[in-house]
Amino acid sequence: MCAESFENWFRAVLPRLEENAVIVIDNAPYHSRKKERIPATNWNIPKIKEWLQSKHITYEDGMLKKEFLCTVEQHKSAYMSYVKDKMAKSANKTVLRIPPYHCELNAIELVWAQIKGYVAARNKTFTIREVKELLEEAVTKVSPNDWDKCVRHVIQKVENEMWKLDNIREECEERLAIDLNEDSVSSSE
Repeated sequence: MCAESFENWFRAVLPRLEENAVIVIDNAPYHSRKKERIPATNWNIPKIKEWLQSKHITYEDGMLKKEFLCTVEQHKSAYMSYVKDKMAKSANKTVLRIPPYHCELNAIELVWAQIKGYVAARNKTFTIREVKELLEEAVTKVSPNDWDKCVRHVIQKVENEMWKLDNIREECEERLAIDLNEDSVSSSE
């Protein structure tokens, strides 16, 4: 899969979705093509300057590359947009991006597990032809009710667990107070 292929498919799907639909996607590279490139450490100073000038962002002559990148960092959030998000917005839809490394928050992963289980349980010859036929058969067997169950599972079970873990993490964090006049670090409450 590549960004262009996914975008062509996405463009065809958008009109078929209900008004104000929310589209849940992960951070696969083909989902996350940015509308424009943002300067990074591998950019040279003239290229960074050109980008800053195109955005009417001021900088001082003689700055170091590190300083240019700090300036970019301060302004980049205004220019960080994804092609799919813009496509969805123009069709009156919303893209919801799952945090990296949290596939359990994506209902489609549960559906894929159901499909793979179906294929694995019925695969007798282990030929590409049979796997393809079983895959097509398995996809047609996924019902709206199956999707609903997977979405509800994510909402009721996994999402609640994530909130609990987040709260536990916050409760366990200690604030550190550093006294610049001393060589030691102490925690405060």
